[in-house]
Amino acid sequence: MKTDIRLFDYLSNRRSIPAFQMASPGPGQAEVESMLRLASRVPDHGKLAPWRFIVYRGSERERISAELFKIAIADKPDLSAEMIAVENTRLSRAPVVVAVVSTAAPHVKIPEWEQLMSAGAVCLNLLMAANAHGFASNWLTEWYAFDERAYPVLGVKPGEKIAGFIHIGTAMVPPTERPRPDLKEIVSWVGEPD
Repeated sequence: MKTDIRLFDYLSNRRSIPAFQMASPGPGQAEVESMLRLASRVPDHGKLAPWRFIVYRGSERERISAELFKIAIADKPDLSAEMIAVENTRLSRAPVVVAVVSTAAPHVKIPEWEQLMSAGAVCLNLLMAANAHGFASNWLTEWYAFDERAYPVLGVKPGEKIAGFIHIGTAMVPPTERPRPDLKEIVSWVGEPD
């Protein structure tokens, strides 16, 4: 088998850029559609496509961020000035934000867990698809991914869950490395080598 050096190099150096360190330009509609097609090429037992996308762009990002802020401030009226600034910009840090929404449901053959993992694979593929198009990306969840009061504001339907928000834009800073797990701590070998 031949090693794909470009893919190997990419995976060896892949990094996320924090959403607040992204700026315009972001991807246009054709680029986003291409990213979503690539992201959809994941393991999907039963061909259920147990996920869907919501693309947030333009001024809607600010409007939705303001609605999310109302929920946050109702829960924590004593937010610091720093956290108020964070809450006011939840979806407006990057030019484009894509929600990967899990539509996993009970199925006669396909366990829900497999459906959820397929949505997670979509998130990772979308990060890589954004990078392949020359953009920075970051996979975030944060509180509003789990707070169903935010779902109507975000366009999420009853019974659905958010697998992640993929923020996409142009990096304002170079990526930095972070500690990675030591394989000795996370790998168990079973059996003898061939």
